[in-house]
Amino acid sequence: MSAQRPGAAAGRRRVVLTGFGVISSIGIGAEEFTASLRAGRSGVSPISVFDVEGFAHVNGCEVKGFEPERWISRTPVEELGRASRFAVAAARMAVEDAGLDPADLAGRRGLISVGTTDGESYELDRLVAAELADGPERMDPQIVRRVSAARLSTTIAQELELTDVEAPTIATACSAGNYAIGYGFDAVSSGEVEYALCGGADAMCRKTFTGFYRLGTIAPECCQPFDVDRKGILTGEGAGVLVLESLDSALARGATIYAEVLGYGLNCDAYHQVAPNGDSVAQAMALALDNAGVKPEEVDLISAHGTGTKANDITEAGAICKVFGAATPRTISLKSMLGHTMGAASALGAIACGLAITHGFIPPTINHHRTDPECEIDCVPNHAVDADLRVVQNNGLAFGGNNAIVILGKYTAGDRAEAAA
Repeated sequence: MSAQRPGAAAGRRRVVLTGFGVISSIGIGAEEFTASLRAGRSGVSPISVFDVEGFAHVNGCEVKGFEPERWISRTPVEELGRASRFAVAAARMAVEDAGLDPADLAGRRGLISVGTTDGESYELDRLVAAELADGPERMDPQIVRRVSAARLSTTIAQELELTDVEAPTIATACSAGNYAIGYGFDAVSSGEVEYALCGGADAMCRKTFTGFYRLGTIAPECCQPFDVDRKGILTGEGAGVLVLESLDSALARGATIYAEVLGYGLNCDAYHQVAPNGDSVAQAMALALDNAGVKPEEVDLISAHGTGTKANDITEAGAICKVFGAATPRTISLKSMLGHTMGAASALGAIACGLAITHGFIPPTINHHRTDPECEIDCVPNHAVDADLRVVQNNGLAFGGNNAIVILGKYTAGDRAEAAA
């Protein structure tokens, strides 16, 4: 019989996470990422991927030590932009982590859904520089062929030779990773597809760094979410890809289950180009909890959007307290370690939540000295803590009021026995 979660819509499949692919400034692969999260490692270093001459603040969270050829074998690496290299490598990693053979997936209906903020803007930066220096006729045609944001998803299909798939790229900025996961959850739970590879990817680029710099939101040294002395964000990069499949499928093949996707919530308030709206953020969280069939007091941890800007942290903390009240759970920000990885942010956040559930710990909010009195939360400052996590909420908020919240739950041996009954 089909495994049905209590409170889930009748006839819908339960959806679980069975594979993670991680490219980040604090680790490549789920194992290294887990160790860094537990240790509270910082990914901050001086920016080297583009010219920062003339900027007073030059720190970011770059991916170091990434060897794309280790993970990308079928597609010529030079044909891929920096963000697509991250996405394809993370997808290959996730499939391997799930114990799946791409040849087996090739005969099954699937979904590849990747979220992004900038697409291949790193490549566009290079084209613009060439145009300004030597005219448009000097643009490198190979770089031109790399700039389509659609390639973040389609090149995963090409690399893994998956032909019976839909492969959209979702451009809802910094909440796009959660949007992609929600899309995959619906597709798998409804039976439309048998598996989904979902997540987000972005590469650091001069355009976005400069935009945040001009807004006055780039921190001079490090990111300090919820701290009274926080000074802004650091731009980052990377990719996170998750394998979603039905619980029945995972049980049948004896897969390792990191967590169950319980539900999600989306809204777009279009309140302001950059300023968040607290009521709308609270509504998105309420929608997610309702969709997941979870009560606020059942949530053990929130992975916040937590950018480290004055406006975001106060607004988000206020929205959390509005929804959870006296039951407000510990609320952390991974951006203190990873920087703001844009479209990859909530995808990497979801992976971190799954790893925290699996390994029984809460990652810290590092660089923390004193919590802002206007942010009435326990942000788990500087040191990880052990915890038995049953339900975890992952927040993704974006410019333009695009909010996306994903709820994950622990899957236990008791659930396994119940599902098989």
